[in-house]
Formats: sequence, structure tokens, C-alpha cells
Amino acid sequence: MTNRISCGRLRCFSGSVLKLIAVVSMLIDHSALLLAAELPILTLPLLPIGGGKVTLYYIMRKIGRLAFPIFCFLISEGLVHTRDRKRYLLRLACFAAVSEFPFNLLVKGTLFYGGKQNIFFTLLLGALLICISERKASQADNAVLMIFVLFAALLLKPDYGLSGVVLILLMYSFRTRPAIQAVTAFPLLSGGWAAFAAFLPINLYNGQRGFIRSAALKYGFYLFYPLHILVLVAVKLILRTI
Repeated sequence: MTNRISCGRLRCFSGSVLKLIAVVSMLIDHSALLLAAELPILTLPLLPIGGGKVTLYYIMRKIGRLAFPIFCFLISEGLVHTRDRKRYLLRLACFAAVSEFPFNLLVKGTLFYGGKQNIFFTLLLGALLICISERKASQADNAVLMIFVLFAALLLKPDYGLSGVVLILLMYSFRTRPAIQAVTAFPLLSGGWAAFAAFLPINLYNGQRGFIRSAALKYGFYLFYPLHILVLVAVKLILRTI
């Protein structure tokens, strides 16, 4: 088990709880992103501070910054505990393909868009970097492969970009040194301090899998990403007709 906090009583979050936090924060973020134009209440100022910029939309997008660092952490933990890394990578690749059309609807409102790829591509490329870093091969060979993956990240432009891919490798490399992990991750985070807050639940991780054990639940969390986007797009279209 990873020793993340000195006080064992505080390590109360399983991997399943972290997944739940990540998907809920992602849902909140994407709800704001897709529905702001149809729900004016999201953009009304709540408090007369910051020049009236504090809105529900602002708060929801900030909450959404928690998701990606947690997903990066879960990928690094997944590679530690999986029995078959090739199968793990194949699963990420399959869901990257499945999620591409829904993601295009999210960012561009169209099924076809080549300017950016969904988060599963980011997770896949980061996982590939980790696997390459541990190959039993010469450092030169591994360096060439890692450069190839980084070039692929620049070419494909996955969600959160090259920095997101590197962040996954960094979080894996410092998985047993949480203070260094958090400090070195900060410059790569998209969302500043709002994203940095994700390290609070991450450092409450107890090393246990949690309630997500069956194949149905495991794949259900993978499917949540494309499905929740499709549902939000449907809600957006319904609101437009009201």
C-alpha cells in the first residue's frame, strides 16, 4: 500500500471513492460547459466580488478542475495493480475510439472534428510513457520511444495537451513521495489552485480498490465519459426547443 499520509486514520478514500469524486466533478464541469447558453441562471453574478464574476458557471468549472489530476493518479495506480498492462492499454485505446464522437459534440458541436482528441487519448499516451520507462531495454531505445509518444501527443492534441500526458508519468514516478508529487505536478496543472485541490482527496487514498470490483461497475465508469456527454447534449437540444 502506498504510504501517502502519516496518520492511517486519515487514509479513508479507496480508489473507487476517488473515481466517484472524479466523475462527479467532471459531470459538474461539463454541465456548465454545455448548458450555460440554455440556462442563464448559470451566468448570473452571485456575489458582488471579483467584478461580479462569481457565478454558478464559474464555481462549476472550478469544481471540474479536480477531475483530471485524480484521473492521472488513478491511471498510475491502475498500472501498478493491473495483472495485464497490454490489456489495460488496449482498454484505454478502445474507449478513446468510442468516446471520440461524443467528445467532438462536447467541444465543437459536431461529430467530426480533428483539432483535439478526448481525454482517453491523454490517459493512453501517459500510460504508454509509464510502460516505456520501465521497459527492459537500453535507455537510448526507451528515450526514442518516449519522444515518439510525446510527438504523438503534440500531433493528436489530446485533452489537456502535452502537459497532461507528462503529468501522468510524473505522478507515477513520484507515487511513493506525495509531497514531491504535488509540488512538481503544480506547474503542469490546468486550473491552478483549483486543480491543485485534487491532491487533498488523492492524499487520502488508502491503497484499496473499494466497491468497484465487478466488471459491470468497472466498465460502467469507463462508459460514463461518453454517455454523460451524449445525455448532456440531448438535454441541451431539449432546452433549446422549450
